[in-house]
Amino acid sequence: MCLVMAFSGTYSAVIAGDQREILFRGEASCIALLESELYSNRLCTEEQLHARAAELDVSITIRDDKCKVWEQDGILIGEVTETDGPVIRKRRICVSCGRYAIFEKSGESWSLLSRGEGSHFLVLGNEATKGIAHQCIREHWKPGGGTLEDAVKVLILSMQEAARRTASVSRTFSILQTRTKADVPCSLGM
Repeated sequence: MCLVMAFSGTYSAVIAGDQREILFRGEASCIALLESELYSNRLCTEEQLHARAAELDVSITIRDDKCKVWEQDGILIGEVTETDGPVIRKRRICVSCGRYAIFEKSGESWSLLSRGEGSHFLVLGNEATKGIAHQCIREHWKPGGGTLEDAVKVLILSMQEAARRTASVSRTFSILQTRTKADVPCSLGM
């Protein structure tokens, strides 16, 4: 699980997602320990991650080309994945102008976690990346709101800061925008 952020504004919406995917192979308890250290930000650099993986005899593969955000029928969608042994959990944001929904999939079906209207920042990721993103929002978003350009700046700064401070986020990211006020779904049948 890395970092996907969105902003739903009255007249536009924007979403950004890093492109890192980390695959682990080894003993389940060692992988769980390594993931815990990575996602709590005790491992801040790739060098620290590789060194700790070697200590735990866990093989890791890091790819920085996974697409986590896309547009479908005027709705911006972002998705993060978290594994816990054989259990795979996904969280998905669906956002358009002034509307959003957040879903979670554990097993075969998607559940609606929250849905709303109005201007909002939405953040999916591990505890460390969410903390970094929320700090950037507090520091760079004007109380009472700002412009779309301000929101884009917050997303970009969050992505850059998370990449600088944790090994779980890539330095590259995708960013998409829409001015469509589409109805976000109440459920996902995917």
